[in-house]
Amino acid sequence: MFEDRLKAAATRIQAQFDQVLAPLADEPVIRGMAYATEGGKRLRGFLVLEGARLHGVEPGRAIWPATAIEALHAYSLVHDDLPCMDDDDLRRGRPTVHVKWDEATAVLVGDALQTLAFELITRPEVGPGDVRADLALSLARASGAEGMVLGQALDIAAETAAEPLTLDQITRLQAGKTGALIKWSAEAGARLAGEDPSALGAYAQALGLAFQIADDILDVEGDAGEVGKAVGKDADAGKATFVSLLGLDGAKRRAEDLVTQACDALSDYGDKAETLRDAARFVIARRN
Repeated sequence: MFEDRLKAAATRIQAQFDQVLAPLADEPVIRGMAYATEGGKRLRGFLVLEGARLHGVEPGRAIWPATAIEALHAYSLVHDDLPCMDDDDLRRGRPTVHVKWDEATAVLVGDALQTLAFELITRPEVGPGDVRADLALSLARASGAEGMVLGQALDIAAETAAEPLTLDQITRLQAGKTGALIKWSAEAGARLAGEDPSALGAYAQALGLAFQIADDILDVEGDAGEVGKAVGKDADAGKATFVSLLGLDGAKRRAEDLVTQACDALSDYGDKAETLRDAARFVIARRN
């Protein structure tokens, strides 16, 4: 059930990207945007669609913020891969945007994807103006200096810090870098319906941290061909991670505990939320 819905969500989001980008000029930046938004699990978009389903929101409304969050996530990856950031040559098993084109194009592709996200989320098809404003404001906070960008800045600062980060510091860092967009994605369906997003927010807070711990585990145990990007970089750089601080077995236990927390947060939704519970279990079982 979960994997079928995840694949169906990915297909719908890709079709929406194709529709949105098709009328744009055939320029390197546009081709780079299309390239950067191809593939991937689409977990964030899936969370938007599932949260919307739980609250009875029409799929035709939910597909816009689902596509928007994937555009914003793609922007973050394009910039994260740049030589001045994480300096990666491989993403989703393919050359990164700056490798396929050049650094300037990659910067512009990321910029364009970020602005596209806010264009998509404020489309009239999404719903009333107050709903669109709430989605845009909350996404700006999740992606900017209070969320993802803050997390990335803390990550960069940690590379030159005199002492490795503590567990609390890494948790704060990842709550921004990875967790903020996952939390927004899970809450978006409730926001579309004008309902309280706190239960889905609690679910996503645990899910986002479990997701990052799983990433740290994959950096140790994963295979580059399967993961689709370089592995072992954190250890080579001497970075503090959940694995380095908790040990491999300890990190796995912590991820499992977080999945349990995530599932428990959905109790008010009953069986209707079983697909979201499966999503949480998938996060720590994935191989890429």
